[in-house]
Amino acid sequence: MEKENKRKRRPWAAILLVCCTLALWGGAPVLRDAGARVYIDIDSPAFQKIPVAVADFAPMQGNSGHEELSSWFPGALNKSLDLTGYFTLLDAHGSSLKANPPASKEGGVDFAGWSNLGAEYLISGGFAHHGGKLSAEFRLFDVVQGRQVLGKQYSGGFEDRGEMVLSFTREVLRLLTGAEGFFDTRVAFVARQGQSSTLYTAGFGAVLGAQELTRVMNSPALILSPRWSPDGRYLCFASYRDGQPDVFVISPSGFGLKKIVGFKGLNLPGAWSPDGRRLLLTLSKDGNEEIYAMEIGSGQLQRLTSNFGIDVSPVWSPDGRKIAFVSSLSGSPQIYVMNADGGDARRLTYSGSYNTSPAWSPKGDKIAYEGRSGSGYHIFSVDEDGGNVRQLTSGAGDHESPSWSPDGRFLVFTIRSGGRSRINILNVNTLDTRTIYESADRILSPAWSPRLK
Repeated sequence: MEKENKRKRRPWAAILLVCCTLALWGGAPVLRDAGARVYIDIDSPAFQKIPVAVADFAPMQGNSGHEELSSWFPGALNKSLDLTGYFTLLDAHGSSLKANPPASKEGGVDFAGWSNLGAEYLISGGFAHHGGKLSAEFRLFDVVQGRQVLGKQYSGGFEDRGEMVLSFTREVLRLLTGAEGFFDTRVAFVARQGQSSTLYTAGFGAVLGAQELTRVMNSPALILSPRWSPDGRYLCFASYRDGQPDVFVISPSGFGLKKIVGFKGLNLPGAWSPDGRRLLLTLSKDGNEEIYAMEIGSGQLQRLTSNFGIDVSPVWSPDGRKIAFVSSLSGSPQIYVMNADGGDARRLTYSGSYNTSPAWSPKGDKIAYEGRSGSGYHIFSVDEDGGNVRQLTSGAGDHESPSWSPDGRFLVFTIRSGGRSRINILNVNTLDTRTIYESADRILSPAWSPRLK
């Protein structure tokens, strides 16, 4: 078929495991053939979004209420798939096309009808809520080939419905793109209210209406620059709670608050080393803002910079061999790169008069940063050698503080505009942007976690 020729496919070596054989669905086949997996190159510059339709879910035998889930499940799936920027979501709500509802063992799929709607893939499913327990079944069909390629069944409480949707979305991403997605991560950020502030983490279930906002701690003073440890067990940050900016660590659940750096003057955290043993710092204890590396276990310091400029915001490269940082050595804030021991420093950015907040991609090839452009600030990326400067954001407002997803395909950042702050994520390939949180508080320093178990 012509549509099939437009796709890139390749066999996968692994066997697709499903939660059950979905016998309730009339014996329709669940894909187990490793050669049937599909791969679509989401990193290609020529990537085109995948057209997907999500049919209304059908109540299954034994259901006793919550008929609103018929439209809630497809609505939530559309939101989670849309968040990735990889899919074109077709309007299938209320469609009379057959989608093999689990309530009907004779039910088939009208592949020709779904194809005429423009879908290359179809998701359908069913649910049963009884005695406080919710069961949900999900199916993914390849409309072009006319067959089911994925089936999953989940069970839990009614409050677990959002996680069921995110779990199936992860499976769809793995099958179609080979990517893990970001639904097993969180974003830490600071919400400032006047002189006080609150440190939060947010999960992506919030997009589906779930209560995914976790308060880590309140403070009567300013909190700055939360940074995740590589294993996700700790957050470090700067706080003025003792009258000056000192560096603290705390667990993401809000326990074990401990001051780890408190020299006289300025103490600001940079990034953790990839092995989690060291922490980059900006300290003014010797009279000027310089960059240091601290052994977390012993507290031993190694000074890395020594010049008349202000050096801040250090981050390690993924292999731990280099450090990107901001320096005013040239007269304005610019991004520099040096070796991990502080040697061979070189200026990286020359476009723009104000560039700050470097974030090194987990892939190691690019550094994202915040730069002044016109009357506002935007997010840019630059290759590690200083080439290929690219503006990634546009529009009104100040776009600030980029942080990479673990797979290096997305950035999270803040936008301040019209008296409100938003946390947005951006697909670096397609430049699609989605909002995951919005507030009248001033939102600062979003930091994307590693994958959390």
